[in-house]
Amino acid sequence: MLTLIAATSTNNALGKDNQLVWHLPDDFKRFKALTSEHYIIMGRKTFESFPKPLPNRTHVIITRQSDYITPEGCIVVSSLEEAIEVCPKNEDVFIIGGGEIYKQSIDLADKVELTRVHTTVEADTFFPEINPEKWELVFEELHPKDEKHAFDFTFQTFIKSNRNS
Repeated sequence: MLTLIAATSTNNALGKDNQLVWHLPDDFKRFKALTSEHYIIMGRKTFESFPKPLPNRTHVIITRQSDYITPEGCIVVSSLEEAIEVCPKNEDVFIIGGGEIYKQSIDLADKVELTRVHTTVEADTFFPEINPEKWELVFEELHPKDEKHAFDFTFQTFIKSNRNS
């Protein structure tokens, strides 16, 4: 199953200057719980935004740089198609960004795990619009802001709709 996983603001903002624009510990916990022990596909800039590779995951990095040095324990490919191809079949695979990779993969995905942050922020990277004709919201859980979370946020799970099959 191919799943897109992201945290976006109400205006679909993902980040600015290759950084997230909020700090939500519960979102990080959910991301870790869902992606641990799985393949994660990302663009090079997303990978380089991490201080180090994320533990307990196989990183598949997409880059057009032919001379990109493969970080230890990672797989480097040149296209989304190649990234999907190197992942085991019949296993959960997560696409974790950035904006261009999400745009290329949303029509290929089976599921979207979204954390909707209830704020509007200035950004330079955005998540594609979720078309209600193609996606069905099957889970939603509100988390009010608190001392660790500056914003209200909602965990949402969308699956590809069967309405148009």
